[in-house]
Amino acid sequence: MNPIQISNMRQKTSILDKSISKGKGEINMNCFALMFSELVQYCQGKAHTVNELQMRLSDLGQEVGTKLIDLHFLREKNSKREIKLLNMLLFIKSTFWKSFFGREADKLEHSNDDDSTYYIIEKEPLVNKFISVPKDKGNLNCAVFVGGIIEGILNSSGFNAKVTAHWHKGTTYMVKFEDHVIARDKQMDER
Repeated sequence: MNPIQISNMRQKTSILDKSISKGKGEINMNCFALMFSELVQYCQGKAHTVNELQMRLSDLGQEVGTKLIDLHFLREKNSKREIKLLNMLLFIKSTFWKSFFGREADKLEHSNDDDSTYYIIEKEPLVNKFISVPKDKGNLNCAVFVGGIIEGILNSSGFNAKVTAHWHKGTTYMVKFEDHVIARDKQMDER
């Protein structure tokens, strides 16, 4: 009779259990370029104007952003959700950008004349790197997809905002928060 052997096999960890921030950039840029190009073509087939195309890309980005922020906090056991507006924006500019685009966003600025407006500036967005814009769609900025991701992250975290992408200093994401978010943040500062 053979004795039963118990081995110390390592349990395999699923890709879903791995930390996002500690991983190495495992995405193939050719694969990403092809996938994003197909996404743009899919949206373009359903849109009649450049604005409608950008709106569709932004809507898809919002869905991605909502899922990404949940995934981040699920994987990062020691991570806590931000409750302060500026801390949340710094999280997006640094931690989020580094995890998903391989580097931090270039700048975070606050509007001089509007307390509820912030700007995240990226000189060369990854999503625009692989897109050639036809002449009839000259003002198309595919970075609206990333703007949608930012909007999805903020809205699902309780910082209701509208995010738009503009051609300025590369691409500038204008983040316009709703008034109650600014009032809540000011009230927290007073405590």
